[in-house]
Amino acid sequence: MIKPFSDEYFMQKALDEAKKAFESGEVPVGCVVVSNNTIIARAHNLTEKLSDVTAHAEMQAITAAAGFLGGKYLNDCTMYVTLEPCVMCAGALGWSQIGKVVYAASDPKRGFSVYAPGAMHPKTEIVKGVLTDKAGLLMKSFFEACR
Repeated sequence: MIKPFSDEYFMQKALDEAKKAFESGEVPVGCVVVSNNTIIARAHNLTEKLSDVTAHAEMQAITAAAGFLGGKYLNDCTMYVTLEPCVMCAGALGWSQIGKVVYAASDPKRGFSVYAPGAMHPKTEIVKGVLTDKAGLLMKSFFEACR
């Protein structure tokens, strides 16, 4: 059993969003933004549905969280995302000054840590590898189904 309000708990909620993306034919990336142990934004990839290459889960969640908070800075928030953010998303997270980013699976092809390790705000805490196996299995299943 996953302990409530732990990184694993919130990552499971992000995985629930990724499953929604999977079911609608999107690359299964999901995320949630948390403030004071409360989920204030949920999102998953919408690039196919919106025909918009910028409609990544992280971008959708940043917009929703900023709207919820009434401001553009997410200093006191944590984003849980099932795949390491790309350079675009890491840049947006950097501009939002998010306090912490927790991701499940690394992305050696497109992840920010390979191509733009300085994209995040210098004060942002990064945690990787939370529920990696579950996120990786979902991603693998998606791409096997596409073949």
